[in-house]
Amino acid sequence: MAFPHLQQPSFLLASLKADSINKPFAQQCQDLVKVIEDFPAKELHTIFPWLVESIFGSLDGVLIGWNLRCLQGRVNPVEYSIVMEFLDPGGPMMKLVYKLQAEDYKFDFPVSYLPGPVKASIQECILPDSPLYHNKVQFTPTGGLGLNLALNPFEYYIFFFALSLITQKPLPVSLHVRTSDCAYFILVDRYLSWFLPTEGSVPPPLSSSPGGTSPSPPPRTPAMPFASYGLHHTSLLKRHISHQTSVNADPASHEIWRSETLLQVFVEMWLHHYSLEMYQKMQSPHAKLEVLHYRLSVSSALYSPAQPSLQALHAYQESFTPTEEHVLVVRLLLKHLHAFANSLKPEQASPSAHSHATSPLEEFKRAAVPRFVQQKLYLFLQHCFGHWPLDASFRAVLEMWLSYLQPWRYAPDKQAPGSDSQPRCVSEKWAPFVQENLLMYTKLFVGFLNRALRTDLVSPKHALMVFRVAKVFAQPNLAEMIQKGEQLFLEPELVISHRQHRLFTAPTFTGSFLSPWPPAVTDASFKVKNHVYSLEGQDCKYTPMFGPEARTLVLRLAQLITQAKHTAKSISDQCAESPAGHSFLSWLGFSSMDTNGSYQANDLDEMGQDSIRKTDEYLEKALEYLRQIFRLSEAQLRQFTLALGTTQDENGKKQLPDCIVGEDGLILTPLGRYQIINGLRRFEIEYQGDPELQPIRSYEIASLVRTLFRLSSAINRRFAGQMAALCSRDDFLGSFCRYHLTEPGLASRHLLSPVVRRQVAGHTRGPRLSLRFLGSYRTLVSLLLAFLVASLFCVGPLPCALLLTLGYVLYASAMTLLTERGKLHQP
Repeated sequence: MAFPHLQQPSFLLASLKADSINKPFAQQCQDLVKVIEDFPAKELHTIFPWLVESIFGSLDGVLIGWNLRCLQGRVNPVEYSIVMEFLDPGGPMMKLVYKLQAEDYKFDFPVSYLPGPVKASIQECILPDSPLYHNKVQFTPTGGLGLNLALNPFEYYIFFFALSLITQKPLPVSLHVRTSDCAYFILVDRYLSWFLPTEGSVPPPLSSSPGGTSPSPPPRTPAMPFASYGLHHTSLLKRHISHQTSVNADPASHEIWRSETLLQVFVEMWLHHYSLEMYQKMQSPHAKLEVLHYRLSVSSALYSPAQPSLQALHAYQESFTPTEEHVLVVRLLLKHLHAFANSLKPEQASPSAHSHATSPLEEFKRAAVPRFVQQKLYLFLQHCFGHWPLDASFRAVLEMWLSYLQPWRYAPDKQAPGSDSQPRCVSEKWAPFVQENLLMYTKLFVGFLNRALRTDLVSPKHALMVFRVAKVFAQPNLAEMIQKGEQLFLEPELVISHRQHRLFTAPTFTGSFLSPWPPAVTDASFKVKNHVYSLEGQDCKYTPMFGPEARTLVLRLAQLITQAKHTAKSISDQCAESPAGHSFLSWLGFSSMDTNGSYQANDLDEMGQDSIRKTDEYLEKALEYLRQIFRLSEAQLRQFTLALGTTQDENGKKQLPDCIVGEDGLILTPLGRYQIINGLRRFEIEYQGDPELQPIRSYEIASLVRTLFRLSSAINRRFAGQMAALCSRDDFLGSFCRYHLTEPGLASRHLLSPVVRRQVAGHTRGPRLSLRFLGSYRTLVSLLLAFLVASLFCVGPLPCALLLTLGYVLYASAMTLLTERGKLHQP
């Protein structure tokens, strides 16, 4: 929406709205291109907010617009090519943006749709720390929550583009869309390549007039004095004003303001999401002290402490859960930022280059990651590590984290991967990056250990994640650089003046790239402390990655990996012992039927031997990498393997989960629950009830089973006495009847529960007839096959039935004799 004095009835807007309903999409885009070329900015500014919303959807997620997140070239090639051409950084939509930019139009953006921390700050009249919001907040005359940001056309367009990833509803699970192929993902990549170029400079703004260029935004007058916001200190205010003046004074800076705006919007919209607790942690004591000094200098009155500003935000608690698509787009941003920052030439990247005259683009490349991204990315990753479900979808977060940790992968001088599997050594020139991002390596690694200890490492996807992290941290020289960074942080501080220490720890990462650089700190220890204190506060409790607590977690993970390898091997052995023909014979009825109906399975059973082999390979390599990183001895790892040998009894079967004996039977301990959840041990579950009353199986005919049960129950009631008399005889007939009329294997069952044991003891079953086997599909198919084979030899149904009966009598007689002989040899 435009400002009130610019809002007027527009025939052009009404015509385009009607065309969007009546005309095909290709025709709509052609008409829009003509309108952008032919109409002046005075007419175009009225359609701009509607056009932006119709493309990216409404901020409340009700309208999906052109649905860029689902649009793919291989599915809708014509529509895809039209959209990509229209929204390209050099396309018609950007021409419209620059055309309006030249006239200095402003558009209102509602504060209520900004990320939670920013929205809460502005609604409490507290200016956020990012210069992106300076001089843009428009307060309503009556006050209240109806706040807007006054944005220029470029900012308005990028705000909508970035927020469409967050505000639109998540894609349905049934819709399989590959994020890297969708139009939105590719547009993000194009915008990053255009405005943050790794080679050359930013292309100049497109202009509708021949030979003309669009000017940079002029200095803005604040809609409200900075003193009224009450949270920004003088130094930042001065830097902001000097930045605005320099942008208009330096022609080279005309190119950079768009790049800075694009990066700041992406970071604010995609990464500025965390809870109130994290927001409070981010406020260092020195930042609050500067706030206090600023308030004293402005008000010249009794001051109020800085804490009420945080108390005003106490009601804020953002329930934000990023999607996998969101994380993949952020990873694309991080990879491009590494390439952008590493595109500096060696002489430009050296510290001595700061004192020489450099172009704004070169200065921006140095400041992009540490000043704009580092702090918010750290909080975003902490939020993901703490709130993401314990499933395989965490792989997206993991790869985003690992991409940030390896800037050398995106350096122009990176080595091509060789034919050997040996990873290349991490150069010492990356030691400053590792030290200035120490928490990204150490604290998040400990957080990953805690997650890995709660997952099922028998799953190939979870095993792969442990392998990926271990492989990255095991790169030669990386662990040594991390350990050196921890030593620099943990070494005792010397006597430092309070003013100098405050300069080191004041968080200035979010300032403009043209603001003066802080005093050069030659001591690496101060740089590391500055990084940790600015992210965690000076009262943080740091857990060293190579300390005893983290080492204990690593040993637990190594033990869990060893147990998971053993479990995967056991599953593989079980699969190998059951040949393909065994299930077919069982289905035909030539093997013993499982009367217990228990099913013991793992997700590996559905994936086959290849996945089991991959799991074992991932875990084996991960264990070796952990041994290299933390210098674990072979004896320690061998103890885990030997400990697994004690979990088997003399018969080679697994022991029960860890339990204690209670009044009513076995009670699981916390260790026993952990063993069951991770598939390390399990109970041998057997059906202890009446076999005739088991649930009907999928291989049985339900109606026939019920009919046969009623028939057999009637026979058992009618002839119970006669069957008992026959089974009590000592001759062959008695043995033959006992073989058929008593429940087989009843005496050999192990009744584990005392409750069930008491119930069974009071309920003894006598001889009875069971006809349930006739209700099975496999029994009926077996009989049908026998009759078909007999018909091939000209044997009729009646002779065939007699032959089958005679054969079964002979078989049963032989089994009776063998059973009786076995009983005679029992002690």
